[in-house]
Amino acid sequence: MDATLSLPFLIGLIGVALLFDFLNGLHDAANSIATIVSTRVLRPQYAVLWAGFFNFIAFLFFGLHVATTLGTGIIDPGIVDPQVIFAALAGAIVWNIVTWGLGIPSSSSHALIGGLIGAGFAKAGLGAMEWTGLSKTVLAIVLSPLLGFLLALVLVAVVSWLSVRSTPFAVDRAFRTLQFVSASLYSLGHGGNDAQKTMGIIAVLLYSQGYLGSTFAVPFWVVIACQTAMGLGTLLGGWRIVRTMGSRITRLTPMQGFCAETGGAVTLFLATWLGVPVSTTHTITGAIVGVGAARRTSAVRWNVASSIVVAWVITIPASAFVAFASSLIVSALR
Repeated sequence: MDATLSLPFLIGLIGVALLFDFLNGLHDAANSIATIVSTRVLRPQYAVLWAGFFNFIAFLFFGLHVATTLGTGIIDPGIVDPQVIFAALAGAIVWNIVTWGLGIPSSSSHALIGGLIGAGFAKAGLGAMEWTGLSKTVLAIVLSPLLGFLLALVLVAVVSWLSVRSTPFAVDRAFRTLQFVSASLYSLGHGGNDAQKTMGIIAVLLYSQGYLGSTFAVPFWVVIACQTAMGLGTLLGGWRIVRTMGSRITRLTPMQGFCAETGGAVTLFLATWLGVPVSTTHTITGAIVGVGAARRTSAVRWNVASSIVVAWVITIPASAFVAFASSLIVSALR
């Protein structure tokens, strides 16, 4: 690939980025709908429509801070060229497909970050890294599930105290309604944080090709295209991962589902406002474990949770390796 790309190849590479965004929605649909499906508040086909709609309109509620972080804060935008973008997307897409096929709720966000690291390293070594942005992202890897866990734990305690004089039937009925609100908020947070990652990739590609002038920005058509791709991916769901997230970690009631989704949504809203590209998978898993642990520690299937953690740990290095190898292959074919 040449440093300056012809228009058809540029459009094709943007198409690959949107394919990743679509797979992100497909892979991470479970994050938005697992709780509301597992509590039987919504049937799966209606849940994906609900989540897909709120995924799409998320751009109306958030700025583009996460897109800027992905575009300029992981690797030096000055070394970005079409080969780097292609290799980064290849690393993320391959890892997403592997984990989706195995039903493992890994992080699409960290797959993309790993892809950028691997592709950047292949191009310019460690000098390609933007250590400030990377350190912020690595810190978020630890803090986002922890914050989701703590918020969900506190919410369960507060809600249980407020509902102590209510009958179980009344509590169940109330939280079946409230879960529509919490699921909407989580889907907004999901669309607001995750779709922006692909926006950043496309924007830095356009910037490297001179289409944005001297100032990095995200064009509005890129925002709409990415939100649409993610919304469509969510509509197709990710049923293997829904089962893992919604029932294998712990059994959920509507009240617990509300607390998990609300705790996760608050975490995502905060991260998106700060411009931190967090993992929606990490966040909701931490929240689900939190509501399970609030009941009793034995209510959580810790073997399932630990296998998910293993997937988290290897996501960035695995996708970085695929991206690095992809970059070498492209260089050999030039």
